[in-house]
Amino acid sequence: MAEPDSGAAAEAPLYLRVAAALREDLAQRRISPGSRLPSERSLSQRYHVNRQTVRSALQLLREEGLVVTDRRGTFAAGPGTEARAEDPAPRVHRPAFPGGPRAAGTLVRASLAWEPPPVPLAPRLLLAPGEPTLVHRHVVLDPRGSALQRAVSWFSRPALAEIPQLARYRRGRDCRQQPDLRLLYHWMHQAGLRIVHRESVGVPAGSGTTGGAARLLVHRVVSDQHGHALEITDIDVAARSAAWTYEFSA
Repeated sequence: MAEPDSGAAAEAPLYLRVAAALREDLAQRRISPGSRLPSERSLSQRYHVNRQTVRSALQLLREEGLVVTDRRGTFAAGPGTEARAEDPAPRVHRPAFPGGPRAAGTLVRASLAWEPPPVPLAPRLLLAPGEPTLVHRHVVLDPRGSALQRAVSWFSRPALAEIPQLARYRRGRDCRQQPDLRLLYHWMHQAGLRIVHRESVGVPAGSGTTGGAARLLVHRVVSDQHGHALEITDIDVAARSAAWTYEFSA
């Protein structure tokens, strides 16, 4: 595998480096649309990695719509390469940003804005008091329109500086409704960031008592390898009506 151009890229997980090399081959048409990719064994030998690393790289490319897989093998996306329904690609559970995979659903609403974070969070996000940053809001609604889950995420100065896919959401630009951030944690890895998740789960006073709905409050801090916060998220779940599931596979 060719050596990456920067020290940050060199720290990226192996499967991301393999995916980046294959993505470049696809973009430059060294693998033409509709053609079959080399076998997992051949790719593992080419890039000097194990086959599970190759499988993870191919799964990421499938999620990006660049390749499709069926019983015949894996092919570069193009005319006639749609995967058959009876041959679904194997699923790999990955860390999910709140609301990302379902952000287009009819009962989910997501939006982006530029706002100052709460005063106590500004230093942790390396922001000056009152300085605005990118804020993501996500709400899950039941069929009657009542909120089952609310989440709000604030992004730090390092996150906006280091992650190109976030940088495109500049102040006053491209802050559209229903933003698609489902690959946020992959973007962090691609930027050479080794992320650490810390979760705190609590029950607010009075929750579940007479006249009060059961609720869970989740406070998430995602930091880089230097201990700098990249994202801080608060999630408020109506515990009797909605399940809160967090999956993370490194």
